[in-house]
Amino acid sequence: MTHPFDWSTGYASRRSPVFARNVVSTSHPLAAQAGLRIMQQGGNAVDAAIATAACMTIVEPCSNGLGSDAFCILWDGKELHGLNASGCAPQGWTPEYFAAKYPGAAKLPKRGWDTVTVPGAVAGWVALHERFGRLPFADLMQPAIEIAERGYAVPVIVQQKWANAASLPEMTSQPGWSQTFMPHGRAPNVGERFTFPDAARTLRLIALTTGEAFYCGEVAAAAEAHAREHGGVMKASDFANYRPEWVKPLARDYRGHTLHEIPPNGQGIAALIALGILDKFDLASLPVDGTASQHLQIEAMKLAFADVYAYVAEPRSMRMKPEQMLDDGYLASRAKLIDPKRAQDFGPGHGPQGGTIYLTAADERGMMVSFIQSNYMGFGSGIVVPGYGLSLQNRGHGFSLKPGSDNLVGPGKRPFHTIIPAFLTKNGRPVMSFGVMGGDMQPQGHLQTVVRMLDYKQQPQAACDAPRWRWNGGILNTEEGMPEATVAGLRGLGHAVESFADSYQDYGAGQFIWSLGDPAVEGYAAASDPRRDGQAAGY
Repeated sequence: MTHPFDWSTGYASRRSPVFARNVVSTSHPLAAQAGLRIMQQGGNAVDAAIATAACMTIVEPCSNGLGSDAFCILWDGKELHGLNASGCAPQGWTPEYFAAKYPGAAKLPKRGWDTVTVPGAVAGWVALHERFGRLPFADLMQPAIEIAERGYAVPVIVQQKWANAASLPEMTSQPGWSQTFMPHGRAPNVGERFTFPDAARTLRLIALTTGEAFYCGEVAAAAEAHAREHGGVMKASDFANYRPEWVKPLARDYRGHTLHEIPPNGQGIAALIALGILDKFDLASLPVDGTASQHLQIEAMKLAFADVYAYVAEPRSMRMKPEQMLDDGYLASRAKLIDPKRAQDFGPGHGPQGGTIYLTAADERGMMVSFIQSNYMGFGSGIVVPGYGLSLQNRGHGFSLKPGSDNLVGPGKRPFHTIIPAFLTKNGRPVMSFGVMGGDMQPQGHLQTVVRMLDYKQQPQAACDAPRWRWNGGILNTEEGMPEATVAGLRGLGHAVESFADSYQDYGAGQFIWSLGDPAVEGYAAASDPRRDGQAAGY
């Protein structure tokens, strides 16, 4: 089969694409190897993804944990499926509750129990396994249990994030965090062994009960007791009532391909909006790393964010619906607002009326999995339930306390979410499972890497390695390695540019698996972002 790519790296890359018929790509080598181990035992890509995700809660706790949320898009060999495993607000979370506790606040707090929604990741693992798994569920937890009990040497980039969190009083003051993640009164050093026996205990309970002990047993009961002791209102019944939701991914055509994203409450629609706007421009006629191409991408992303931040929430609460935001006529009208000669500030439009770790796995039978899970802001809420290693996300911070907001907090409601898996198809067939971690960098990373691959024919690892920009609330950050002439050109167009090197996830960190054709014959080409400790691994 012929391919559109120039397979040279093109940039100062430390990595080459990995070619294999069975492959896992994620941001920690031990987790990637765990996924391969499961496939070698007869498991499929879903089994591998679940095992990898469980390991990631242990080996990269600065990004995710057993108290994470998750999303997934997967190709089962015949069709595409989406899973929203983001958690809901406790029943006690009314606007009145927060108004009384935090008078005058516009948002929920940043840390503590009043930021914790019901964790959805474990339920997501179970839902994926029930529908698509091949091996016994307990087998998928075994690699993570072994790593948690035996320990592992902390890698370089994870250690940097860990040490940064350990320097924050807002983190170290949270109940259970220092006792769990500062075993010697400090963050572990690079290469120092870290064990996580409490998390191993919870993983064993999850394995033995296929998640039942987590949502309807002793883990949920322990979470309620800890919340009550520390001023929270989370109850075991909130855990018991939680269910992940199978959803139909949103889609938008671009350059003969179709990009698929999970629908709101996530921000994946931002990438679809931006690409829908860029579809009106001939990017391929412009130099790939030049000012003109980067400017158009930045302006399209700004337009997308203007709508996303105004309208995206849980679907039932959205005034402007996803189909309106993706209407072709509406996107054409938004594209006309872009001036190739100057940077602008954009407000939201009016449509036609009518947290992260990422991993991807693919197998030789054609199953491809795009999976993301996150504690949101680094270690999340800072809450760790003692005895269970339950490190909980702070997704509740994504709610608004502003009356009339689409994203107003409410019992059982899902907040605005940043984590987004992605999937690319062509003519109804799978092409690539991919994602880029890093808060609001995620849709920006999707946009930039897709443009590089489809408009400029850069292979996945080169698109991964290339320098990125990040629109950051009025400031345009540019990564070290972006051509000086391009940065100067962007300043000349009026962008407020601040350049600096990546610090863990300022410019995102991606994982990519591209199908080379028949998975049993040609297999896949996989890439892993050099901004993290991870790898693409296959056999």
